[in-house]
Amino acid sequence: MRKPTHSFRGTALGVAAAAAVAVAVAGTGSAQAAVDQRTPAHLVPRELPPHPSSDWYASDVTKGLPETPPFCVEKTFPSAGATHRTFWTEYDTGATQIVARTGTVEAARKLAAAAEKKIRNCAADWERQFPEGTASWRDYGALTAEDGAHVYGVHTSYPDSEPGIHLFGVGRDGRTVTVVTWGEMGGYDQAPLADFKRTATTAVVKLYHP
Repeated sequence: MRKPTHSFRGTALGVAAAAAVAVAVAGTGSAQAAVDQRTPAHLVPRELPPHPSSDWYASDVTKGLPETPPFCVEKTFPSAGATHRTFWTEYDTGATQIVARTGTVEAARKLAAAAEKKIRNCAADWERQFPEGTASWRDYGALTAEDGAHVYGVHTSYPDSEPGIHLFGVGRDGRTVTVVTWGEMGGYDQAPLADFKRTATTAVVKLYHP
């Protein structure tokens, strides 16, 4: 039986390494994929839930999907029309935002619904994949933000491994959808729910771009 692979510490270190490589490449003058100026605005580090012992750091806003898909929403968002930004701390806490601009409002509604369904089913899917572990999820309710947003939590635990707590915010403005994920080692009691709800609301409000 293989152990779960969504290690927060490993993810944070991997993101930090990737960011360092990106900075080094930029310093040599190599071309990077330019993000269209009409891209909806993404979160910035100060808009994430405060960490008690570390600042937040962020990658550039980048076209496409993250190289490591966020837990629970793998294979949900299309790469075309998507942009993302990853965030990390000096400890095990990390976050990701994906923004996807679809062709129609109806397509955006379906994409947001698909993302929420994946999150609601995530704990059960994880337990089927890792039957020696346990997982659960909580519905933290809707947010008043543009055309709607919703927040969820998922907790996973595996023998001889640190438990993990994850928060998810899914929201839509017109034909644009975003998902914000936050995670660290721990349980529901450690999750900064009120701060994350503010983060998710901000993420959806920032989707508007004239």
